Amino acid sequence: MDWITGIQRAIDYTEAHLMESIDYEAVAKEACSSAFHFQRVFSILCGFSLGDYIRMRRLSLAASDLIRTGDRVIDIALKYGYETPESFSRAFARFHGVTPTEARRGAPVKSFSRLSVKLILTGGNTMDYRIEKMEAFKVIGRRKNVDKPADTTATTDISAFWGECNADGTTQKICQYFPDNPRVKGLLGICFSAEMEANHFPYGIGVEYDGRPVIDDDLEIVEIPAHTYAVFTSRGKMPDAFVETYTRIVTEFFPQNDRYAYCNGIELEVYPSDKTDDPDYTCEIWIAVKEK
Repeated sequence: MDWITGIQRAIDYTEAHLMESIDYEAVAKEACSSAFHFQRVFSILCGFSLGDYIRMRRLSLAASDLIRTGDRVIDIALKYGYETPESFSRAFARFHGVTPTEARRGAPVKSFSRLSVKLILTGGNTMDYRIEKMEAFKVIGRRKNVDKPADTTATTDISAFWGECNADGTTQKICQYFPDNPRVKGLLGICFSAEMEANHFPYGIGVEYDGRPVIDDDLEIVEIPAHTYAVFTSRGKMPDAFVETYTRIVTEFFPQNDRYAYCNGIELEVYPSDKTDDPDYTCEIWIAVKEK
């Protein structure tokens, strides 16, 4: 199944279940994707998260019900997944700029239309990549559970985690274990997408581990399974360059590549230095892939 068809099927499934508790795993399954990858790509393509899409569609339909029917506010609130009239009214006012009562009296409300995926002509650009087949290897560092990606390629939690590790000396500790001849040459940001849970996934900061004695109790050793990776170079000041490169990966490389597909496993950010504000900064994005 191509990505355009998959996205449309996922949207159709979401629309058919708007009045229910929506399982994001089931939505992603319609696109033959993992929940992690689907939500990340959806956010990049649409400019808002799947959760935001569901919320805005429900509030748009709720406004229509308020205007067209005489149903009680509490019944409309329950219909669209809000447990109390108060929580519904707050969400309604944030989105529409008016209260449900004001909407019923004729105040203007917003309409948020259903998404429809259309095929447009894209491409014509070159995108350099290489394929790396890596046996299992170990990394040493720290991991933390972070929220699912929302409307960007990196969550607020990930940025905060990097800041925390830089501030408390953890990054410096990790770099002391940098091997003499690493296969992955840089400080690693590691997205364990295969371990996605309901609302979060593990994200790690580390370096390749060469077996030397560990003297820091707050660091852990984790094995990265064997994978084939598509490796892309990002050039420019971070994080803008990273976002631009990742957007091109999901909108150009994967939809148009007839050999490799995304594999729900590991994504690596490889940072050769800490000069991330340099306009000529270069880093790499490693994404686990599988042959179609």
